[in-house]
Amino acid sequence: MRKTLAIALMLTATLGLAACDKKSEDKAQDANQHAQEAQKSMNEAQDKVNEAAKENAEAAKAQADSKKAAVEEQSKEATGS
Repeated sequence: MRKTLAIALMLTATLGLAACDKKSEDKAQDANQHAQEAQKSMNEAQDKVNEAAKENAEAAKAQADSKKAAVEEQSKEATGS
């Protein structure tokens, strides 16, 4: 009787531990999935930052060209008058 009870108790404990391990594996998979999603979001944000920097550089170039044209126009007016 004791032997049967001990075997049943060990079997119950083994199944209990096996069930706990499955949950930790699921949590690890969820953590990996969230990490991948976070990395994807970071990549998208970096792409937007790069695009904004490119647009900012283009705007600065356009402004410099505009100032250069204005200076040239003023010098033509000054020499032409």
